[in-house]
Amino acid sequence: MLFPCTLAIFGPLDCVIVAAYFLLVILVGYAVARKDTAAGEFFLGGRNLPTWAIAFSLVATMLSTVTFVSVPDTAFAGDISYLILNLGGFIATVIVAFLFVPRLYHAGTVTIYGFLANRFGEPARLAVSSVFIFGRMLSSGARLFVAAIPLCLLMFGAKAPTFPEMALAILLIGAVGTAYAVKGGVRAVVWVDTIQLAIVVGTAIISALFLMQKIGLSLPEIFHVLAQPTADGGGPGKLHLLDWSRDPAKPYTFWTAIFGNTFLMIAALGVDHDLAQRFLISKSHTKGALSVIASQFISIIVVSMFLFLGLLLYIFYRRPDIVGVAHQATENGSSIYPWFLLHELPTGLAGLSIAGFFAVAQGSLDSAMNALASSIVADVYIPLKSSYSPGFSRDLPRAPKRTVAAVGASLCLFALLCAWTYDPQNRTLLDFVLGLMSFAYTGMLGVFLTALFTKRGNSTSVFAALITGAVTVALLQDRAVEAWMPPLLGTTQHIAWPWWMTVGTTLSFLVCVAGPPKRSLGSPPK
Repeated sequence: MLFPCTLAIFGPLDCVIVAAYFLLVILVGYAVARKDTAAGEFFLGGRNLPTWAIAFSLVATMLSTVTFVSVPDTAFAGDISYLILNLGGFIATVIVAFLFVPRLYHAGTVTIYGFLANRFGEPARLAVSSVFIFGRMLSSGARLFVAAIPLCLLMFGAKAPTFPEMALAILLIGAVGTAYAVKGGVRAVVWVDTIQLAIVVGTAIISALFLMQKIGLSLPEIFHVLAQPTADGGGPGKLHLLDWSRDPAKPYTFWTAIFGNTFLMIAALGVDHDLAQRFLISKSHTKGALSVIASQFISIIVVSMFLFLGLLLYIFYRRPDIVGVAHQATENGSSIYPWFLLHELPTGLAGLSIAGFFAVAQGSLDSAMNALASSIVADVYIPLKSSYSPGFSRDLPRAPKRTVAAVGASLCLFALLCAWTYDPQNRTLLDFVLGLMSFAYTGMLGVFLTALFTKRGNSTSVFAALITGAVTVALLQDRAVEAWMPPLLGTTQHIAWPWWMTVGTTLSFLVCVAGPPKRSLGSPPK
């Protein structure tokens, strides 16, 4: 057998639950599909989806294995200071909702990059959309691979998943996500995302209730324990939230939230079509703005829930004096939440948890497929093949389904390549690919800020801004800092990742805005 561990870990009831999940999302994709497969309908969903569903879909897309796995790890090993980053998220959503959404929505384009064609010309749109396509393709493919690792732990109980096991997990996530995205377009993505978010939240709630029962303390007693200094006496307690430190190497401080994460979230919501496509499919720009703002409130509730899970896991595994039993924690660096799901949940709940993993992985994958396909069709294929004028049109080629299928296959192939070449002792390449969008975000945000709020810039300055952003982020990486900072500044002080967006976007904006307006190029002197 290729997978001898399956039935030992994954019982028949668990198989039924996961199979039911797969069947449900595929049926929803078929149920919401429409006969009109023109790109305008397929990628914009007729612009008649309810605001609440779009908000839920936004949250499901923003959630990833980072939230499902890493956020509990953060609270388990540290405290809840990660939560302060949401302060920047609130600032960003207000900026995007009131300053980005109205103008990008009324541009009447299939993707947000069509706005740049109106502003700077087709070369600028092609450049920015190409950066998005390349970065999102590799980043989402790598994320599909990363999602398969803890899923293999749950499905097969293997400490080190084999390539066949990884391949099965990748293909299950990718094939099902591609099936409903191809059939139903963005409408299927939104409605399936809503269901997936409910499954993810339901899994977290069940896990929290199960943990509280095992711990045997009331909620006030749990918070009293968490508020005490950590066991070694060296920390302020697990409920420590605000860090006023100005140390640039610390990622979760008040200052990184206000400045760094604000820039990052503006980029994610306003210039990355993976998320920005949601406000384009709203009934109006007002409802699109409302969906963006509502998503932030929902997101902070979900993130807080996973942080609380990490705190409960800390008591369960690290405080035997309270629980009364010493439970074995993770081995070989395994993430704590998947470990708990694998070793503590009974049959049935384990299947639900695995369905939750599929849901969180597919929630970001299906959106990426639709966004990539829409950009490939509207921003690259059409401008290069015809004299298509940017704007919402039902006359676009009737081939969006084939494009989504090709994108889904490409993401799966890249994830399989990651699985084949992955070396856990040397994650350099994988870490680079996962962080690839940070290289793109700085330049893209600098270009959009120029386009939206100034009358300057041209295609040449757009190219220069994209390069400036990528180079700046590369120079701010830890290893790069070690190479260039000591000779210049006499220090090896690292710069935490939230600051990369602040520095890179500022420089990219200054480069882009330095270009004279397009209309002035080539005009005769007066």
